[in-house]
Amino acid sequence: MIQETQQEKPIDTGKLIHMLSHQLKRHNSASEESSDLTHIQRHILNYILFESLGRDVYQKDLEEAFHIRKSTVTGILQLMEKNGFIKRESVEKDARLKRIVPTPKAEKRREKIMENIRATERRLEMGISKEDLETCRFVLERMLQNLSENEEPKNKSEQGGFH
Repeated sequence: MIQETQQEKPIDTGKLIHMLSHQLKRHNSASEESSDLTHIQRHILNYILFESLGRDVYQKDLEEAFHIRKSTVTGILQLMEKNGFIKRESVEKDARLKRIVPTPKAEKRREKIMENIRATERRLEMGISKEDLETCRFVLERMLQNLSENEEPKNKSEQGGFH
């Protein structure tokens, strides 16, 4: 009797994305010169630093740009404010709105944050053709859209409406 060799089943897409995310977090933790900013905080601070050069940035912008809930962004911003990277300022036309402004401490970190992000991107893209990267980005963006469609906030506090 001939035994059939069982081909390895490919890793589920969700599991593969989870594994990549975990590895990315480990890589970023190892490459950080200090532990005062997490991976997501670096990306959010980078967004604030560059977007605020041309316009006001609000919490709602971060929720939309990073596809994260209001409560998550609130926690991240509170910690970044406590650590002196941002300040939140009331807006003249609507006191309920808080503009997010990078502090001088954050400005000093701008180049280091950008270089860290660029180095991680270079590492991720090693040995992958430009065409494959474009296809990968397209597919990942579509998967994100698929999971985001018909998504509703779990409670009223996450519906927001204000920046």
